Amino acid sequence: MNVRRLIPATALAAAVALGATALTACSGANAAGGDKGGQDGKIDVTASFYPLLFLAEQIGKDHVTATSLTKPGVEPHDLEITPKQTAQLGEADVVLYLKSLQPAVDKAVAQSGAKNVVDAATLTELESHGASGHSHEGGQEGEGGHDDHAKEGEAGADPHIWLDPAKYAQVAQGVGKSLEKADPDHAADYRRNTDELVAKLTALDTEFKDGLKNTATRTFITTHAAFGYLAERYGLDQEGISGVDPESEPSPARMKDLQEVAKRENVTTVFFETLASDKTARSLAADTGLKTDVLDPLEGITEKSQGADYFEVMRSNLKNLQKALGSK
Repeated sequence: MNVRRLIPATALAAAVALGATALTACSGANAAGGDKGGQDGKIDVTASFYPLLFLAEQIGKDHVTATSLTKPGVEPHDLEITPKQTAQLGEADVVLYLKSLQPAVDKAVAQSGAKNVVDAATLTELESHGASGHSHEGGQEGEGGHDDHAKEGEAGADPHIWLDPAKYAQVAQGVGKSLEKADPDHAADYRRNTDELVAKLTALDTEFKDGLKNTATRTFITTHAAFGYLAERYGLDQEGISGVDPESEPSPARMKDLQEVAKRENVTTVFFETLASDKTARSLAADTGLKTDVLDPLEGITEKSQGADYFEVMRSNLKNLQKALGSK
């Protein structure tokens, strides 16, 4: 297994006090609100992209109105924020985002004046993964934990924590606690919903462990190195054509390395994804005589997704990995 690089986790942002002045609905509803949230009494949650929106919906259920800054079909890394969306952040009861994944969101959150902000990167331990998915040993946690975390993020900390069901469960627990603080009247419901979601994620983790336990090869090639956490969790080796950033272009030397890796490790398949170009993946597959298939980083759900939600797409990913790796 790879050596983990642990990045100090900071404490959750304090929940906003719900006073007499109501906050407007993040969904763009009328400005006049009730005692909290919109006119329907629900709390308004703005999530930066799909994996956090999914948590808000699954944990909040009927008590929240949840919306995403990243619309279906938009590659999250490419998101541009409008002034209206920045205002939406300032009006939300709870803001869920993942620092360093979307620079435009980081800037908008800072400008919005939002008081109840939850950075998912503080709810679990982040690691650095290169194009080959390896983690690197980190330094000691000190008093400057938050600043250290920011520097590590800039240095290439992998934000794709939701692709590891165990880490995603940790994030879910943190989101659940933030909703409890923002809406204490329904705290028991949030706790129950969180427990149910964590149980489902634990079961999914077991499915991956069992399904990938015995395979002919442990190496897979994918468009961008989004699967470092998944690979480490289940004892696989990820080889990304590009790095953690899907927009980075691989060098000719990197493409040559991948051809050699494919031969040496008996790789059968080059994976591509639905929200990014598949041109390079298909070119590599053609040059090496390999098959292509989808491995979805789940940054958004569209009509092209192999499933309607997080769990369905993750199970499709598992089946595709089993086929490519030669599950026994």
